[in-house]
Formats: sequence, structure tokens, C-alpha cells
Amino acid sequence: MAIKRLFVANRGEIAARIIRSAKAMGIETVVGVSAADRDSLAARMADRAVVLGPAASAKSYLDVNLIVHAAKATGCDALHPGYGFLSEKPQLSRLCEQEGIIFVGPRPETVETLGDKLGARALAKEAGVQTVPGTDHIATLEDARAAAGKLGFPVVMKASAGGGGRGMFKAATAADLDASFERASREAEAAFGDSRLFMEVFVERARHVEVQIVGDGEGNVLHFGERDCTVQRRYQKLIEEAPSVALSDNLRKRLHAAAVKLTSHARYRNAGTVEFLFDVDRQDFYFIEVNSRIQVEHPVSEEITGQDLIALQLRVAGGEGLGMTQDDIRIEGHAIELRINAEDPSRDFAPSPGRITCWQPPSGEGLRLDSHAHQGYLVPPFYDSMVGKLIARGATRAEAIDRLIAAIRDFKLEGIRTTLPLDAHILNHPDFRENTITTRWLEDRVLPSYRPE
Repeated sequence: MAIKRLFVANRGEIAARIIRSAKAMGIETVVGVSAADRDSLAARMADRAVVLGPAASAKSYLDVNLIVHAAKATGCDALHPGYGFLSEKPQLSRLCEQEGIIFVGPRPETVETLGDKLGARALAKEAGVQTVPGTDHIATLEDARAAAGKLGFPVVMKASAGGGGRGMFKAATAADLDASFERASREAEAAFGDSRLFMEVFVERARHVEVQIVGDGEGNVLHFGERDCTVQRRYQKLIEEAPSVALSDNLRKRLHAAAVKLTSHARYRNAGTVEFLFDVDRQDFYFIEVNSRIQVEHPVSEEITGQDLIALQLRVAGGEGLGMTQDDIRIEGHAIELRINAEDPSRDFAPSPGRITCWQPPSGEGLRLDSHAHQGYLVPPFYDSMVGKLIARGATRAEAIDRLIAAIRDFKLEGIRTTLPLDAHILNHPDFRENTITTRWLEDRVLPSYRPE
């Protein structure tokens, strides 16, 4: 049942990344693009490109029926959603299933359960994996007040259908709770069409750690180590690394076991990431959610394991199974990824679309660049601002940091503003070097005093 022709339902660097692995496996590729991306790198790399619609995502990359129709019309037997857009929408995987197209991802019911944070919390409890102390669905402000009284402040209100930090608001005291509840409910309804909320204890000194897994859908799950994604702004990751040097060996083993236990219980199929909150003071971790797709930061897991996770996704989806055991996955060295976003940190990260007039990436030992950008590329204003990911691998964390700093210095990129200068500042910061950071570190300690050179 190996895949013969793959429809890539995404854009940018992940579309190019998927096409590259598919081609290496002898799989034909068709990419669906918007009118704004008709001349993109992915469109040039694929065996065929079809224009889905205008630049607006709602009329191209977010139109489920249009995408599945395009896949069928071009004779594709499989569809890869990448990340973002429709990748975690059960409607896409369900329609693919109905139309006889292999969905390179989990089953529709799995996507549905895990896409709902309350459902995911319930699944974790069934599997015996500890979650952040919190509540089930909170329907009213009175319920929220009562729950906060039991949990103790600070707390955070969360949207059950939320993601990417949206629908999340902290309440440090009882005086903040009313506003946090109303804002979370309003944003959840506007962003997701689902105003359901729940509450969790706010962990003051936390790190974000996550485990990369791949399952065969029959209860067999492999892990590819953990990643540390603690450097965040407004719950958006900027720098990711693997493995996490904040964990003891015992905690690391427990973390991997919890991720495998949860996803095995769910009979998870294909690639996914199990996310945890690591409480620095208590030296313990709590389950947050499962991202039922490949993630932006998957390259660091590839670099420390030597595995091609996209190729593994395609093999599992094609019915070839995992083809390896946990003993076959060896973790060596350290890898760090930074996101190159077309944003201006000096102007509160305002988008910086425009023409790239100079694009001369660095090269050297241990460096990798995943990008769809090139000299002359016009960064459109319609989509996510990321234009690439720069990854460095080293025998040690210090070596990976040094390679990244040198790579940023050698990267000649002109025509747009990017986050590269801020990335360099972060990598050179003594707190980052000494690994004493938390998820609040960037916003509380770095950005208030950051002045671009």
C-alpha cells in the first residue's frame, strides 16, 4: 500500500521539506498553492502545482472541500497537511477517509479528541498521565470564582479548542479573574467558534518540554527524544533545542514513558508531539496537550537521532509500519533551531513583508537551513511570517550555540527585517548559556531592555 502520488496541502518551508523527502522515496508530488505562491519554491520543486484559489487562506489553504477535490482531480492517493492551516482539523482527515485518500496523520477521531484540550486531559487521566492541576469545563464566572478559590492563585483560563496561546489569560489575584474569564471566553469564541473554558494552576517557574513520537495506529509508539521549547513570546516559540539539559536522567526517562503511555493508549497513528509543562521548583512535569501533526521544530529531533521524520510519516501512512524498534533510535549530540521570522522586534514584532534583496545563507559543519526563501523572493503579507529555520548541531550544547552565533553573523539577509539579531542576542545571553531560563524569561528579562544594534 505504499504511497505513489502525494498531495501537499501546505506552503512555505514545510511544503518544500515534504516534497524533498517524498522525492527521495520515489513518490510523485503535487502541491496545492494559492495565487500568491504560484511561483514559490515548493511549486517549482513538485512534479505538478495546482492553484487552489486567491491569496486569502480562507479561499485556498483553508478550504477543506477544495483541497480534497484538488487531490482527487490530480490522481493523488495520499495527502500531507504539514503544520498549521488544516493539519489539525478533523474535517480534513475525515473527508480524506471518505474519499479514499490516505491522510498522512492521525485518524479523524484522534484529531478530534486531542484537538479539544478537555478531551485530551480526560484521555491523559485515563492513561494515568498526570496533568496540570485544574478543572473540567467551567461554564460560568461563578464556577470560575469557586474553582480559583479551591486551586489558589495564580491561575490561567484556557480555551478548550485553543492553540498557539490564543484563549489563554492569567489571573494573578481574585481581582483579575473576572476580566480573564471574559477575555478568554470572548477570544475563544472569536478564534475557534467554541467558548468553552477550563482553568489550570499557573506554574510560576516553568519550562516547556515536549516529546516527539510516531505511532503505527495499533498501539505501538516510538519516541525520538524530547525538545526544550522554553524561549517563547506570547506562547509562541522562537528557539527550540534537543535534548533538554534541564532534565535529570530519571525525569527524562519518566517523560518519555509518559508520552509513549498516553499515545499508545490512544492508539495514535503517525507523527505527533506530546507537550508537557516542567515545574522547575517542584522538579516535576505535567501533560499539557498533544499536537497531532509534524511540528515546526521537528528538525532538531532529526538532527540528534539521524532519522527523517517526514519519510517515516509517509511509510507509516503507506502501511509499511514503523520498521524499527526503540533500540534503533540513538540520541547523540545537541541541536538548536531558531526561527527566522519576517518581523521587526524593535517595533513590537510588526510583520515585515517585502522583497528579499540579498539572501546568502551560511554554510559549514553542523549547519542546516530549512527555508523556501531566496534572493528576489517576495515575502507575502498574507501568511505566517516565518521565512526559514536555521539549525545547528554540535557534540555539546555549547558547540551548537557557538555554531549558530557564527552562522547568524555570516548570514547576509537584506530587504526585510527579521528576528535574526534578536536570536543572536538571546544565544549570547548568559542566562541562556547557563540554561537558567523559564517560559517567562524572554518577555520579563530580555525584551524590556533589548535594543537592536
